Amino acid sequence: MILIKLGGSVITDKARPLTPRKKAMDAVARVLRKADEPVIIVHGGGSFGHYWSVKYDMHTEPKKYNPRGVATVKNSMIKLDNMVLESLFKNGHSPYCLCPSAFMSGNRASPKGIREAGEIAKSGMTPVTYGDALWHGQKKTYILSGDRIMTHIARVLRPRLCIFALGEDGLYSDMKSRKLVREAGSMRASISATDMDVTGGMARKVREATAISRGGTRVFFVNGNKPRRIADAIGGKFEGTLFR
Repeated sequence: MILIKLGGSVITDKARPLTPRKKAMDAVARVLRKADEPVIIVHGGGSFGHYWSVKYDMHTEPKKYNPRGVATVKNSMIKLDNMVLESLFKNGHSPYCLCPSAFMSGNRASPKGIREAGEIAKSGMTPVTYGDALWHGQKKTYILSGDRIMTHIARVLRPRLCIFALGEDGLYSDMKSRKLVREAGSMRASISATDMDVTGGMARKVREATAISRGGTRVFFVNGNKPRRIADAIGGKFEGTLFR
């Protein structure tokens, strides 16, 4: 089984609010169609969910956020998810929309719900879920990042491989020279985040990838704007950063 996160910087133009990158979605969908094993897809919010999260000052910490903001974030993520589903469908997949509330209760993951997602993937369909604004309880809500979802799913299903498709080639040891870190270990990599990203940016991805790799699953950071690199990672070759 392959678990892949499609970064918001791949499927949207993060410099332009509410702007999808449909050609990029199609390119990734075509590559994933060639996988000969079950696939589960998680995607980020990019210039949709993240944009509104910033506008309404919403974060991963559960709080009593503006109800209007919660509704706006959720509606924008549904719109973006529909575009991802449409792209997958027209490129030969049988996508199955899996809202994060199907496997989350408050801020805790439901192993039963995640195992069911695994069964759906094994049936020939492609579960698709995404980062979202979720109910926490006691009138509180929070932002659940797609990166965190990757860890929740990986801990239960133990996929063969996890791929984070980014807008960069991987981690850099230095942003100025853009020297790529081939294998993440004790080396301190250069980590950057955009102002729009309220879920932790690259730092969050590194933390989640490290947690997943400690569970025994290899994790690749690859450039999702170069879809061939996703195919290479699936096949055991890669151009990016490896966590293991």
